[in-house]
Amino acid sequence: MSEPLVVEAVDLRKQYDGTHALRGLSFAVPAGSICGFLGRNGAGKTTTIKVLLGMTRASSGQARVFGLASDDANAGVEIRRRTGFVSDEKDLYDYMTVADIIRFTASFYPRWRADLEQHYIRRFELPLYRVVKALSRGMRTRVAVLLALCRGAELLVLDEPTSGLDPAAAEDVLQTIVSHVAAEQATVFFSTHQIAEVDQIADRVVIIDSGRAVVSGALDDVRARFRRVQLVFEGEAPDVTAAAFRSPGIERIDRRGRVLTVLSSAGVEAVVEEARSLNPVSVDVVPVTLKEIFLESVKVEN
Repeated sequence: MSEPLVVEAVDLRKQYDGTHALRGLSFAVPAGSICGFLGRNGAGKTTTIKVLLGMTRASSGQARVFGLASDDANAGVEIRRRTGFVSDEKDLYDYMTVADIIRFTASFYPRWRADLEQHYIRRFELPLYRVVKALSRGMRTRVAVLLALCRGAELLVLDEPTSGLDPAAAEDVLQTIVSHVAAEQATVFFSTHQIAEVDQIADRVVIIDSGRAVVSGALDDVRARFRRVQLVFEGEAPDVTAAAFRSPGIERIDRRGRVLTVLSSAGVEAVVEEARSLNPVSVDVVPVTLKEIFLESVKVEN
């Protein structure tokens, strides 16, 4: 039996003054998963988060969180009550001390976890009596993450959660997120530019380009679908195009000397069978990294 969906987007479209931010975006995030949300600047990631949290309305389509329609005002309040959100800007009240902002935030959440608060204060080495304005960007990030983790949220929506952190601190935050999900049975949807972070902690991925999901699903399944088939010939490789293959999912064909490389996003059994008809000397199937999948999916030359 499949896990219930915590986040579901169906054909989301959003237009700002003639600019299409979302162009039929669809994806789903099951309960208990850690979903990485990847895309170039301007791909629609921030708009998507705002739609999911009821901070803006889609022009058309449907967004549901906890089964609630995010464009309904009352449902939006309930969604935000059950969600911990960390924005890219790590918005905090500059005039408060760290201790003040923790107490202030805790007062709004009846399910606030004092035990987690103390744990993360120690783990993140937070200076409780320093004003927020005097904190480094990395320390502001730690405070924002604590405020999200301690409110008893069922869903964590994190926009660039490790921005401003050095590698050691970023690793600590990532491991904190993984431990929190395991212990509290939460769901995480995090937007990032760091493909390595998705590779490290996510079990699902959504890659968005120009307002559409170009890759979406369980990370292991995505990796399994994408393969590179390398054909080596005795002489020059034949000059063939994707049209020469009947197999679905042919993303790219590269020809360099004796080697012809076929990138497939729909498995390789049929591709290998067709490739053998070209009479290569050898055929090898090579895994593709998430970085390569991302670069190919958003058409960035690597």
